[in-house]
Amino acid sequence: MGAHSETIIILAATARDATLAGRTLENGGFFPYICSDISVLESRLAGGAGAILLSEEVVTPDLLGVLEGFFDLQAPWSDLPIVFLQTPQPSSLEPRESPALSRLRARGNLSILEHPLRQPTLLFALESALRARRRQYQVRNFLEEKEADVRRRDEFLAMLGHELRNPLAAIRYAIDLLEEIDGQKEPRNATKTPRDVIARQTAHLARLVDDLLDVARVTRGKIALDLKPLDLSELAPKTIASLENARSDGNHNIVFVPSPAPLLIRGDAVRIEQIFSNLLYNAVKYTPPGGRIEVSLVREEQWARVRFEDDGVGMSPELLSRVFDLFSQAESEIDRSRGGLGIGLTLVRGLVELHGGEISAFSEGEGQGSRFEIRFPLLAVAPKPVAVLPAPSAPTDGRRVLLVEDNDDAREILGILLKMSGHHVDCASDGQEGVEKAIELRPEIALVDIGLPILDGYQVAAQLRAALGSDIFLIALTGYGQPEDKQRALDAGFDEHMTKPVEPARLHELLRKVAV
Repeated sequence: MGAHSETIIILAATARDATLAGRTLENGGFFPYICSDISVLESRLAGGAGAILLSEEVVTPDLLGVLEGFFDLQAPWSDLPIVFLQTPQPSSLEPRESPALSRLRARGNLSILEHPLRQPTLLFALESALRARRRQYQVRNFLEEKEADVRRRDEFLAMLGHELRNPLAAIRYAIDLLEEIDGQKEPRNATKTPRDVIARQTAHLARLVDDLLDVARVTRGKIALDLKPLDLSELAPKTIASLENARSDGNHNIVFVPSPAPLLIRGDAVRIEQIFSNLLYNAVKYTPPGGRIEVSLVREEQWARVRFEDDGVGMSPELLSRVFDLFSQAESEIDRSRGGLGIGLTLVRGLVELHGGEISAFSEGEGQGSRFEIRFPLLAVAPKPVAVLPAPSAPTDGRRVLLVEDNDDAREILGILLKMSGHHVDCASDGQEGVEKAIELRPEIALVDIGLPILDGYQVAAQLRAALGSDIFLIALTGYGQPEDKQRALDAGFDEHMTKPVEPARLHELLRKVAV
């Protein structure tokens, strides 16, 4: 801890008083700093201090304004001590606190001493003030360590997501290539079973990665919602259908009980679907094959209630009390046959609350099934229908595409897929090669990974934008999928940002619409 952090700032009525006070403090082992006027005090406060020593005579409206401004800007951990030297009132008068002192007491950490006073009394008061200040510094250091831990965790999660998404992308492209090849064969050959397994497990792994990154953002309040009017009666059955198509065969009986009328809420459709998918997946995971899972929608006054109920393994009272806590799971066998990271329900609760909703969990005990209920506030008035304009026509000819990707498998497979779709494709395996080929070949579109050797994707985009201007359409294909990653890509010069593993159909549609 440096001397500045324990400096005693002195503002006295006269230069002589300030000098005497400074000498007394130095002899007592303190670090005094004498201020000649209010502006010097204001400047010194910005550099850090352990306490302030003020005499009553210097307290003016200007000084109070400076101090109150400092109090407003203090960090949450900070409560700078002030030792105030006051002239005692005559004993014949009733004790009366000045308005200035009242303002200081209301806003500051104030200790009042009457002078003249004995030197040991002053030194003891200042030592007590510094001791309190040191405790504040300990709290500051603790908070900074925790914030650093959170930053390191989030950096690790972002890196983990990127590293997992790269192989996921290659697998996803291989699946679609198999689909393209198999589409030319009738009947489909023996690759169907392994292909379906790869597709199912890839979707599962991608879901785990997304949940892992999203739960970190939810716990930090970093998720921004795209809120629009939507009907839960339309969204819920679509989610159920997509889960039934993606899950392995568990022979579960999934029943949907719709609401007799629309349930309009203001929500983010992607996040609401994520909530429903997590709860459905959780029910499937903890319900044995042949079990029943019911999803029901109903209106309750000004709320839309969504209930997920199963007759699965249930929850003990102890588990029920912590079911929404991070990394909380039911006890499982060592083989972890049910899988999962224990983050899905934490994510669900965070997303529900971001929508102004509530979520509750119920179970009669182990073996008695579980029930999760969500309530979302209904829209007071049904929104007016929005006219949908027809999409502009787009060219369908193949494009000249440069693919810059250092993952050999992903580069090869995606290149084949693009060629099969009619595009002319050139490839580069690092950023420098990508820049050189783009300048030489002048492609219409460049698909660029971010984590490239030699030059990263941001540097590639900046150089190509400087060299080719708007003559090239730049698409970032990357495992970094946070909103700040997308913004950084756009700032670097990219026109679009797509997170791996990219659905080839979505990529083909984007390439089709690009007008260069």
